[in-house]
Amino acid sequence: QVQLVESGGGLVQPGGSLRLSCAASGFTFSTNIMRWYRQAPGKDRELVATITSSGGSTNYADSVKGRFTISRDNAKNTVYLQMNSLKPEDTAMYYCQTWVWWGQGTQVTVSS
Repeated sequence: QVQLVESGGGLVQPGGSLRLSCAASGFTFSTNIMRWYRQAPGKDRELVATITSSGGSTNYADSVKGRFTISRDNAKNTVYLQMNSLKPEDTAMYYCQTWVWWGQGTQVTVSS
């Protein structure tokens, strides 16, 4: 049974940082591209970041370039999203995703 379990969300002030984690199980993690998406209320789901199976290549949405970093630890079957210089517009539910599978999401709220 495939599971993607996100954690690390919360309430943070503008300019702050959070690190999201997504623990994967039930499939061969090290051979899969991993992605982070987000969805704010009333908005379309947005692809935030992508990382290749080896971690050797990453891509980011323009809205987060220079502030967010995606990484992975294949030994721990975990993908991360380090988010720095957070802005109120980063407020959303954040999901990790691969192939046809999605996690349940973790809420990030950026507010003073």
